[in-house]
Amino acid sequence: MLERLGVATAQVRLPAHLDELDGLIIPGGESTTIGKLAVDFGLMEPLREFGKSRAIWGTCAGAILLSKNAHRKQPLLDIMDIIIRRNAFGSQLNSFEADLDMAPLKQVANTDKPYHAIFIRAPIIESVSGNVKILSTLPDGRIVAAQQGKLLATSFHPELTGDTRFHEYFISLSK
Repeated sequence: MLERLGVATAQVRLPAHLDELDGLIIPGGESTTIGKLAVDFGLMEPLREFGKSRAIWGTCAGAILLSKNAHRKQPLLDIMDIIIRRNAFGSQLNSFEADLDMAPLKQVANTDKPYHAIFIRAPIIESVSGNVKILSTLPDGRIVAAQQGKLLATSFHPELTGDTRFHEYFISLSK
């Protein structure tokens, strides 16, 4: 998606890989494994420092990694004032899609069109505190997107849609 928008990308595996970046997307996957690898490769503290001044977007497992609490013992960056619950909707079989009202996306696209979100074994943001803004909820009120300064957490996978609006919004945070 970023390349489609003309943004140069790089993979981050070591702390030195963060040096020239304006922003970082921590993808979905398995949050415990991502956290363990970040510990093993000495990335936890460099990621915390990165997040103090530069944009980080965590999608699904990446959102878990950003959180202060995930209701289980696992490595967390503890940089975003959110409490998150892993696999909140159930197993892979309970994956779903939903159209969301996403007011901040109007900054990058002049449309009221809902954002079509894809949830795969998705977490839910149970609560926010401090200066965290809720960006979107499901119709039942459960939080699925939040922002704290340049930190962004989504329970869904924007990279699986053809809609670039969320990526454009993240790019605007990275400047």
